Amino acid sequence: MSMNLILGDVATNAPHFPVSATLVLIFGFIAAASIGSIAWYNSKRPIGWKDKERPNVVPDIEK
Repeated sequence: MSMNLILGDVATNAPHFPVSATLVLIFGFIAAASIGSIAWYNSKRPIGWKDKERPNVVPDIEK
């Protein structure tokens, strides 16, 4: 009987998955990918990409 009490306590005191940390990681990855894509599209184009059009969704940044 004491074994059931010990196992029951362990199950109720188990650490919960950190949802807030996961959300921060997901939103941080999306932000980094978006900002990186905008920076890449506004950077100097590699050979073969000079005549390609910029997507309409990427804002034009003046130097």
